[in-house]
Amino acid sequence: MTEAEDRKPQSDEATSEFALPEGLDVPKGPSESETTSEFALPRGLEAPAAAGEPEGSAFSLPSTYNSGQAPPAFTPATGMPLVSLTKDAPWQDRMRTMLRMPVTDRPAPEPVQKAEEGGPAVPRVLDLTLRIGELLLAGGEGAEDVEAAMLSVCRSYGLDRCEPNVTFTLLAISHQPSLVDDPVSASRTVRRRGTDYTRLAAVYALVADLSDPETHVSLEEAYRRLVEIRRNRHPYPTWVLTAAAGLLAGAASVLVGGDPVVFVAAALGAMLGDRLAWLCAGRGLPEFYQFTVAAMPPAVIGIALTLADVDVKASAVITGGLFALLPGRALVAGVQDGLTGFYITASARLLEVMYLFVGIVVGVLVVLYFGVYVGAQLNPDVALGSSERPLWQIGASMLLSLTFAVLLQQERSTVVAVTLNGGVAWSVYGAMHYAGNFSPVASTAVAAGLVGLFGQLLSRYRFASALPYTTAAIGPLLPGSATYFGLLAIAQNDIDKGLVSLSKAAALAMAIAIGVNLGSEISRLFLRVPGAGRAAGRRAAKRTRGF
Repeated sequence: MTEAEDRKPQSDEATSEFALPEGLDVPKGPSESETTSEFALPRGLEAPAAAGEPEGSAFSLPSTYNSGQAPPAFTPATGMPLVSLTKDAPWQDRMRTMLRMPVTDRPAPEPVQKAEEGGPAVPRVLDLTLRIGELLLAGGEGAEDVEAAMLSVCRSYGLDRCEPNVTFTLLAISHQPSLVDDPVSASRTVRRRGTDYTRLAAVYALVADLSDPETHVSLEEAYRRLVEIRRNRHPYPTWVLTAAAGLLAGAASVLVGGDPVVFVAAALGAMLGDRLAWLCAGRGLPEFYQFTVAAMPPAVIGIALTLADVDVKASAVITGGLFALLPGRALVAGVQDGLTGFYITASARLLEVMYLFVGIVVGVLVVLYFGVYVGAQLNPDVALGSSERPLWQIGASMLLSLTFAVLLQQERSTVVAVTLNGGVAWSVYGAMHYAGNFSPVASTAVAAGLVGLFGQLLSRYRFASALPYTTAAIGPLLPGSATYFGLLAIAQNDIDKGLVSLSKAAALAMAIAIGVNLGSEISRLFLRVPGAGRAAGRRAAKRTRGF
């Protein structure tokens, strides 16, 4: 380039309109690059790095975290009225209110248990929470109540930002100490299920002690109590359970018009079926085949009495045997999970009910087909005209609830209450259906609603689960007769009539489940949390509207 070209002014294309004039350039440092980021801090504003600061762990709480200084009340960003959750309310109500709130709107926990130095051991708290949830879910508790118990355990040890998640076979929980720390997640699979309401009540007592500010339970003590709960033997021996199954079937046969001979026959058939089911369980057969085998002996005895020309209602014998097998507990839990928004768990529970019911159908149909083939005269129209005996039927319903409670391995202190609740349920059903001429579905729904209402009141009074006070009480309302008549019609090639009767049985089962859940929700609707105000009560019942 020549000297003249060098002195020639540059064209407009060679300079930018955003270029600084000469003399205003900012001097660059010796190590600064030509390009700078738009997110770079100006010179002199860099935060000095702490010398020797160790890298944070996912299991440690941040240094600025202190849940004990959290305010006791809060106002959400959405402008809801002030909500105050007092410690006088049952932990089930408080934790259910928490679950139905977004995480950002939940008040910070007030740690009930004394934390160790350096904060609570997060992995151990999560493990304890999962083990408690496993026992509750395996015992038949609803998914929402299991999540409420898990959240209560976490918040008792000062862990907020916890999200429990319960499905039919998997429990998971995630804890995020703060927005800048990594979350800690843990899960546990539920592989075995067993009905033991005494163990369920013990787990509820443990959760209540953990949530009580006046009772200090360390992690080691909580683990020790949990091990004792898992190792405790059932309160009733095997022979008592077998006798209870027989008495339950006999009481159910009286409800549908049976006499003392029918009572004994139904009891013998149910006890024999129970022993065969225990034999199949000992050989490792699935529950489907256990129910199939257990449904056969009552049907065989009913067919034998008909062929022997014994003047008894054979259909009452078979119906009584079905009452001892119908999965009312799983049905109520499945419908309750669906009504509270746990659709995956509800679908799995209802699918389990369907499989068990199909097993019962297969066992009874095999025997009925054989009985029709050999010439047994089974007439459902004769059995439908059962005589109305209010006192006998009320007594039989109370005996049925009592034996059902024994089969559920309930505590002896709850047996009397659930027996009375079952008597009230049948009295309401009989008054509406027989005296008031209401439909059986409506009568069953109202009676089941009272069962759920009284059961929830009793559970709130004793700070325990509502299952021991409701499950056995719905025993007299189970659709055993409608199920039998549907199967008999199908065995006699009257498919239309059989499907109508089975549809009636399904409608009665849904009425029981919805009635129990509605009664529980009504009790929570009108019995507000002390000191929480009307806003908290409504907040606990809110659901996602789907838009």
